[in-house]
Amino acid sequence: MTSANGGRPRVIRVLIADDQEAVRRGVRRILAAQPDIEVVGEAADGLAALELAAELRPDVALVDIRMPRMDGLEVTRRLSGAVRVVVLTTFDLDEYVYPALRHGASGFLLKRSGPSLLAEAVRAAADGESLISPSVTVRLLKHVTAPRRSARAAAVPVVALTEREVEIAGHVAAGRTNADIAAELFISPGTVKTHVASIQRKLGVANRVGIAVHAWEAGYPVP
Repeated sequence: MTSANGGRPRVIRVLIADDQEAVRRGVRRILAAQPDIEVVGEAADGLAALELAAELRPDVALVDIRMPRMDGLEVTRRLSGAVRVVVLTTFDLDEYVYPALRHGASGFLLKRSGPSLLAEAVRAAADGESLISPSVTVRLLKHVTAPRRSARAAAVPVVALTEREVEIAGHVAAGRTNADIAAELFISPGTVKTHVASIQRKLGVANRVGIAVHAWEAGYPVP
């Protein structure tokens, strides 16, 4: 990731929103060790997060679910489209995961995921990609199995995707990156990126997470 001037690496500007000071301090310490990431602000509640996001214009906001004055789900909804949001939380409960993804989150990461995954999630969000904790992905896939999947799929609008697009949407739902999908399907990452953009446009979703949610709900084959 390079900047427009001088070819120097772009620095991803991050806002941390969490009501626990110890958590904010720990996340800041992890991200400060990354040469391409800079923490530009911290917020202890949801309203403060919105105010700082408007003032600082970060590239990515790491947002906790449970915060005073405004919870992370509402913060995510309000920031969607303006700032890439990665939900960073202790809780991987379904009632948090699904609303966060539907509200436009670019990722959902558990606080216990570790430093490398945290940095990877920030970079993925900044690149317009998404990263979901593997354990959360497993929970989501289990959530739409058996009778609940068929009932959920019946309520999902039919969208005319090509056979290849349905295949790629399934891989996106499995949490795979463009490079992973390209290697699996023996096509170029650029071709995958083109397909993903087409799928987003047809589904009317903001990011890869929206594709994944649709794929799970519509019952697409997920590898």
